[in-house]
Amino acid sequence: MAEGQVSVEGERRVLPDLFFVIATQNPVEFRGTYPLPEAQMDRFAMQLALGYLNPEAEAALLAAQMRIHPLERITACANLTDVLRLRQAVQAVRVSEELRRYIVDLVAATRRTVGVRLGASPRASLALMKASQALALFQGLECVTPDQVQELAVPVLAHRLVLDPQAQYSGQSNRSVVETILRQVPVPA
Repeated sequence: MAEGQVSVEGERRVLPDLFFVIATQNPVEFRGTYPLPEAQMDRFAMQLALGYLNPEAEAALLAAQMRIHPLERITACANLTDVLRLRQAVQAVRVSEELRRYIVDLVAATRRTVGVRLGASPRASLALMKASQALALFQGLECVTPDQVQELAVPVLAHRLVLDPQAQYSGQSNRSVVETILRQVPVPA
């Protein structure tokens, strides 16, 4: 999909410019579903967990939906041209050689960390760089800083790792591995 095309029964189909996939997982009702293979997990740019609302936000949610569902009032906030312009703006956000090397060092550290059976791939490096560019743009910056890379490292890298059973049984998690790597890999000045 990142290549802008898919093949179905040997037929190549070009995807529209803004094609993307969002997948959801309900950790409670997963009977009949199976974990995706590592190669497929690697194709998702990031994994986010939303968690529960705090009590005040949940009460506000109830109040807001007493008479009408918010989706009934939703309107477009951008059109295709706006999104394509934003995509170009993201690509224009500079990433210094030092920060590109920092991203590579973080990803490479996942491959040599004790307890990690399968580390992150070069696709993870690309995802981390591009997501950092987008975050920098949304923060009004013209270039990526270590802050954006560090903020996105866990959601971009953790789901791509496969821990060996011993690491899992000793309490390590994919998230904790990436957090440790962030503390260990030197940050460029």
